[in-house]
Amino acid sequence: MKITNVRPWLIEVDWDNRPGNKKQRDPVKRRLVFVQVDTDEGITGWGEVTTYPGPVANNAIAAFVREIGQSITGDDATQIEAIWQKIFRSMTYLGTRGATTAAISGIDIALWDIRGKALNQPIYKLLGGEVRDRIALYTHPPEPRSIEQAIADAKEIIASGHRAFKFDPMRSNGGRGTMYMDGEIEADVEQQAYAIVEAVREAIGPKPEILIDAHGCYNVPTAVRLANTLAQWNIHWFEEPVPPESWKALKQVKEQSKARICVGERLHTRFEFLPIFENNLADFVMPDVTWTGGITELKKISTMAEAYYIPMSPHDASGPVNVVAGAHVMMTVPNFYKLETSRYDLSAYSAFIDHPLDIRKGDLYLSPDRPGLGINLDPGFLKAHEVKGARTGK
Repeated sequence: MKITNVRPWLIEVDWDNRPGNKKQRDPVKRRLVFVQVDTDEGITGWGEVTTYPGPVANNAIAAFVREIGQSITGDDATQIEAIWQKIFRSMTYLGTRGATTAAISGIDIALWDIRGKALNQPIYKLLGGEVRDRIALYTHPPEPRSIEQAIADAKEIIASGHRAFKFDPMRSNGGRGTMYMDGEIEADVEQQAYAIVEAVREAIGPKPEILIDAHGCYNVPTAVRLANTLAQWNIHWFEEPVPPESWKALKQVKEQSKARICVGERLHTRFEFLPIFENNLADFVMPDVTWTGGITELKKISTMAEAYYIPMSPHDASGPVNVVAGAHVMMTVPNFYKLETSRYDLSAYSAFIDHPLDIRKGDLYLSPDRPGLGINLDPGFLKAHEVKGARTGK
């Protein structure tokens, strides 16, 4: 079975940043990047590689996928590992992480989708079979604009049946510290963050799990102070306390933190996760299947994590292919915590996939009767919403 075409789709869709209501409450525009891989046997596979920041990164990665796709056209679509290695090793001088692994991810997911369709099996059956019958989810609300809004959002998520959610209270009212410059945070923003978390915990009670995302914004002393103060409200983890470039900085935070630490959305391939495991730098890891190297690599990272008894919790900040691809791998992984979704209500995805995601009371169910990913994207929708002027392919 030969690859005949690799086609990225850069689309822009209307999106409700605060879904769950018949009327849009926070309408925004959202860009997504999908990958279509065609074969000479008429089987098409779908992948995804939506990334950040916004238009710049998505435009770039779509063009990158198009160029890489030309290098594998004519290759055997069943040789998934060989294609992974071919792309990865060919980028040694340009750089094998980041954009390269993101491009690999989109193609790799599509190739697994093709294999499942060719064999008439869901992907998780080809990865060793299921060890669970559903995928527990955690989700998150938009960045809180006030204490009242944070409480309302949290209650709405819990009422939907979700048992865990994540947010960044340090971003309330646009507060983001100085990000990657000096790693500090404004005093008033810090105090507001504490007030939000305290109020949310009081409002929802002790049982739901609150996960705090620091988005890698802080220096070591600031991260330690935030983690240890937030720990008093029984947060489940403190995510990305420092920028991802220095595991030595992460080590200092881990050794001083009273809160559990989670990292990994901006780590690429098993090679970057190795020092995390070897140096006891995290209590949870969260690779993103569309950034770290696809289904092939997520399975390898999961097996490495299992050897250290570290739970897996794949990251998601993109679209439906990300959610489903991560879920297929986690169906087969013993050391699994929960899978992230960008919002608790993902019904908007039904506009461009052929089967709605089956989410019930905070759990995702994958059908054993639908091969591959179990969903297909609608080419008509993609074409209608393609970003004009995007040079993504045929």
